[in-house]
Amino acid sequence: MSTVTRPFKSSAAAVWKVIADGWLYPGWVVGASRIRAVDDQWPQVGAKLHHSVGVWPFLIDDSTSVAAVQTGRSLELLARGWPMGEAKVLITVEEAGPDECRVSISEDAVRGPGKLVPKVLRDPVIDVRNNETLRRLELMAVGGAGRQR
Repeated sequence: MSTVTRPFKSSAAAVWKVIADGWLYPGWVVGASRIRAVDDQWPQVGAKLHHSVGVWPFLIDDSTSVAAVQTGRSLELLARGWPMGEAKVLITVEEAGPDECRVSISEDAVRGPGKLVPKVLRDPVIDVRNNETLRRLELMAVGGAGRQR
């Protein structure tokens, strides 16, 4: 799996607030264009985000579901974006001091044409995308985005 880690200048709780608000997903996940619906149970196991990927007018409707969660600490997702395929994504959040944390995203293709791309070519593209995803997530956390739960 490709893994990127970034120190954040925000608390883990602030980061989790953003992650736990499924409606914010396209604000920080590179490639997600819009949210069509969020299951009421998000981010509990089995809950789904119904999203679109791509650039208008070339949008693909699909979904991302929660495979595992440790509230406030980690979220494992099965992200779908057919016809490209499916990816397993693991997001972890660790406290690193007052108003500081470390966030990691591990990701790899698990099904579909994306899995056919050699890992040596696939990982650098995923790394670039997830570095930007983490940058956006930090900005949203620092800015106070996310619902009160």
